[in-house]
Amino acid sequence: MGNVRYRVDRADQTRIVQNLFQKVKEFYLFPEQVDDLCSQVMEQLASADYADINDGEFFAYALTTYIQAITRDEHFWVKFHSDVLPNQGGSMRDNPDWIESERLLAEQDNYGFHKVERLPGNIGYVDIHYFHRTDWSGNLATAAMNFIANMNALIIDLRKCLGGYPDMVNLVSSYLFGEQPVHLDSVYWRDQNQPQEFWTLDDIPGKRFVDKPVFLLISKTTFSAGEGFAYGLQAQQRAVLVGEKTDGGAHLVASFTLHPHFEASIPIGRSINPVTKKNWQGCGVIPDFEVPEDQSFDLAYRLALEAVLNHAGRENSKSFEALVAEAKLAYEVLNK
Repeated sequence: MGNVRYRVDRADQTRIVQNLFQKVKEFYLFPEQVDDLCSQVMEQLASADYADINDGEFFAYALTTYIQAITRDEHFWVKFHSDVLPNQGGSMRDNPDWIESERLLAEQDNYGFHKVERLPGNIGYVDIHYFHRTDWSGNLATAAMNFIANMNALIIDLRKCLGGYPDMVNLVSSYLFGEQPVHLDSVYWRDQNQPQEFWTLDDIPGKRFVDKPVFLLISKTTFSAGEGFAYGLQAQQRAVLVGEKTDGGAHLVASFTLHPHFEASIPIGRSINPVTKKNWQGCGVIPDFEVPEDQSFDLAYRLALEAVLNHAGRENSKSFEALVAEAKLAYEVLNK
C-alpha cells in the first residue's frame, strides 16, 4: 500500500494564499511590488491550471514556481511538510521546538564543517557546506580556523555551500584580516528600514591568517551566505575565486507557517556591499578563474603551491627546505 498523499481543496488553497499575502504585505523586502505580486498570484490561482491541483506537495511546488517566475528570487518559496508545523501563523524561528530541531540537524551535519586538513605543501583546506549560527558552532569555526593558522596558503571549499547566517560569515572572515576592523557587508532589513553593518571582529580567539594567500572554490550550487562570503572577500581583494559563477541569491529570509502543513520563506533583507555598493542578486558571484567545478580544486591547489614555492624561494632559512621539497613533489604529481 502506497503513502497517502495530503490533499488540498480550493478552500485550502485560498487560505494558504491569503495567509501568504498577509505575511508578504507585512515583511516582504520590496513593499512597492506587493500589490502587483498578490494580484498576479490570485489571477493564477483562479485559473483552470490550479483547479485540479489537490496534492499538497505539488500545490506548494506550483505556487513556488509561479512566485519565483515573477520575483526572480530563489529565496522566495512555499514548502509542504507532511508533519504538522509549529507556531501557526507566526515565524518558525520564534518557536523553540523548531529551533532545537534545526540545531540537531545542524549538529548531525557537523554544523556545516565537513573537512579541515593540511595538504602537502602546508596548504590548509576547509570544506564548508553551511554557515550555521555562531551561538551553535562558533567554537567549531574557531577550532577550524586555528587548525589552519600555521599553513602557508589556504583553500576554502564553498562548492556545496547552500547558505547560512551572516554572523558566522563574519566570524570566519575575521580570521582572514588583521585586528583593524574591516567593513565587510551591510544588510538592509525591511522592518527596520535601515542597514545593519557587519565588520570583522577586532578580538577573536586564537591566531589570524593574514598576509597569506586565500583561494575560494565556488560553483553553480554555491548560494546565499556562501556567495556572500565569497563576494565580500573578493571585493576586499582578500581572496582569489576559482570555479563557476554562482546561483545569485543575496536576500535574507524569514520562514512563516501559513497552514498546519505549509511553510513560506519570504525575503526580508538584502545585502549591500560597502565596496561595490551592490550585491550578487540574480547575477551571481563571478570567479577570478572560471573553470568547471570538477577542475576548480586542482587549479586552486596549483595556484596555492605556486604561491608557497615563490615565497619560500625568497627565504634563506634551511627550515624551508623540507617545505619546498614537499611542495615541489605535490606540484609535480598534480601536473602529471
